[in-house]
Amino acid sequence: MQHASGFLKLVNDAKTRIRETTVDDVKAKLDEEEKFVLIDVREESEYAKDHLPGAVHLGKGIIERDIEQRVPDPKTPIVLYCGGGFRSALSADNLQKMGYTNVVSMDGGVREWREKGLPMEKG
Repeated sequence: MQHASGFLKLVNDAKTRIRETTVDDVKAKLDEEEKFVLIDVREESEYAKDHLPGAVHLGKGIIERDIEQRVPDPKTPIVLYCGGGFRSALSADNLQKMGYTNVVSMDGGVREWREKGLPMEKG
């Protein structure tokens, strides 16, 4: 997908302030049953089609509004993902601005997860 230059500039700026993780690292965390909140920030229709195992949905349009109810402790480990790692990077930046200190964005997103043939959940 070819993104607009203004959007890419915004994402690249956010990426200077956030931490990213890899698909392989997230898969290992899931396999080891590590305690963290996995959040899908894609659109509701994307999440409904399929999502990573155990992921909860807080779309990019509402995550800032609803995160404190869903994850009240700002020290909770959080992994955000989207289609490719751009929307999750923007969301991670905003959560950090809200005081969340242990949030990362999964670079590569669902596209890389699928390319690796990793499991997905439906609905």
